[in-house]
Amino acid sequence: MIRLLRSGLRPYRWQIGLVLLLVLIQVVANLYLPTLNADIINNGVVTGDTAYILKVGAIMLGVTLIYVLASIAAVYWGSKTSMALGRDTRGSLFRRIQGFSQAEVNKFGPPSLITRTTNDVQQVQMVVLMMLNVVVAAPITAIGGIIMALRLDVPLSAVILVAIPVMGAVIGLVMTRAIPLFMSMQKKIDRINQVTREFLSGVRVIRAFDRTVYEEERFDVANLDLTTTTLKVGRLFAVMFPAITIILNLSTVAIMWFGAKQIADGSMPIGDLTAFLSYIIQILFAVLMATIMFVMVPRAAVSAQRIMEVLDTQPTIVDPEQPRKDVAKAGIVEFRDVEFRYPGAEEPVLSGISFTARPGQTTAIVGSTGCGKTTLISLIPRFYEVTGGSVLVDEVDVRELAQQDLWSRIGLVPQKSFLFSGSVADNLRHGDQEAADEQLWRYLEIAQGREFVEEMPEQLAAPVSQGGANVSGGQRQRLAIARALAKQANIQIYDDSFSALDFTTDAKLRAALRKQTADATVIIVAQRVGTIMHADQIIVLDDDGTIAGIGTHGDLLETSETYREIVTSQLGVEGAA
Repeated sequence: MIRLLRSGLRPYRWQIGLVLLLVLIQVVANLYLPTLNADIINNGVVTGDTAYILKVGAIMLGVTLIYVLASIAAVYWGSKTSMALGRDTRGSLFRRIQGFSQAEVNKFGPPSLITRTTNDVQQVQMVVLMMLNVVVAAPITAIGGIIMALRLDVPLSAVILVAIPVMGAVIGLVMTRAIPLFMSMQKKIDRINQVTREFLSGVRVIRAFDRTVYEEERFDVANLDLTTTTLKVGRLFAVMFPAITIILNLSTVAIMWFGAKQIADGSMPIGDLTAFLSYIIQILFAVLMATIMFVMVPRAAVSAQRIMEVLDTQPTIVDPEQPRKDVAKAGIVEFRDVEFRYPGAEEPVLSGISFTARPGQTTAIVGSTGCGKTTLISLIPRFYEVTGGSVLVDEVDVRELAQQDLWSRIGLVPQKSFLFSGSVADNLRHGDQEAADEQLWRYLEIAQGREFVEEMPEQLAAPVSQGGANVSGGQRQRLAIARALAKQANIQIYDDSFSALDFTTDAKLRAALRKQTADATVIIVAQRVGTIMHADQIIVLDDDGTIAGIGTHGDLLETSETYREIVTSQLGVEGAA
């Protein structure tokens, strides 16, 4: 936590200095008020000197005004500083996560990354706000109060020597049990986020399989687990605060008891007793405020640790120190004896992959489910790093290119066609921010999506919900294809992007694509043989992630048993003949 605060608060040193000055003024004014009050009682009320009461009363009003103004300014600048820290930390987390490869995202998990970027940052910024306005004031108030109390009466100050150690023991006992619970709470918040996110993302599947009751029970388990832990923490502090209040009240009673005896003996003026009581209350209240911080700091420390875990994680896929520049954008993609295995896996998903995809040609990749087709094309834009061999784009290893340069060469339609919240035009302009409406309509026409967009009341301005939940699967795929076309990239990758289309729409779309991408390198991953049988080059992957055959549809029917089985299973024996 200290490391996060040191780096995060460094740009705001002058604001912190201003807050500290304001808090110091606030504390000094607060400590001065009981002395003025004692003077009024001892020298004004007791003697009946009205003029002295008015004079000192006016000073008290001035000091009170200074106290109020300093308090308001301290809270204002403290809030600005803590909120700025939260803003900067969220920004740093977001930028770091943006640089993560899929391996790092999988390591933490999306629900945990969301919690760390939101809830954990909020915990830290709230502690910073409390630290600037409470933690700084508490020790100064306590030390100043002790000095002022000793100045008034040393024997009576012995109450402090008893009260503070007892309060410290109570706080320490609670904290030793609370810190592990705080760590557990953050993990259980992650779990709540995960279950909720899965439910919202998969709500259609859940309803289709009538698993709503099961999901409710799964959420109840996670929710009850978090609730139980939170209640344990609540019970601990439910004991602590009354215990501290009892100590505070017993201290006040003891001071009143012994102070009354000294007043009866004539060894202490009554005004000094009221001032002494005020100082004792300030001292113990400062300890109470510090106790509140003890409630927040352990949880914030856990949150800060979780934040630093993300910030300290270096992406495995980074730009080279001196990336290759001025590389021609021809669109040639080449795999040279590529091997890939997921982190921690014993066996590779892909091995011995070698082929070349050239401009003006369509390269298709087929194979059984789970053979590594999507993983293979994910290596081209470096979503994952190869563990053996090399992937070349335009005769340059992708590891020698800047990632932005590499991505600018590729138009990708992922297996899950994700759309962003906004309008149809907003989504299409992810491919080309400067595209005019006429161009967008042309891309939609090629993607066979113009008809259904024209039927929408707002047409290009029609709203699209997050993930494209308000359009059908086929419409979502066609919008994703139009978005990729808008990029006009030299390398076009379609990962099973025609699966939700009927055969007629599929055929029309492929015919239009051939004209639009005549000079581009087109790579298609497909399950349906009808989608890829006219490809210039078909790569057949075996179940173990090796190449079972490369060639045209006709060649593979003669040479590849794996391909023949795929064709037979879909088109029958006559189709494979």
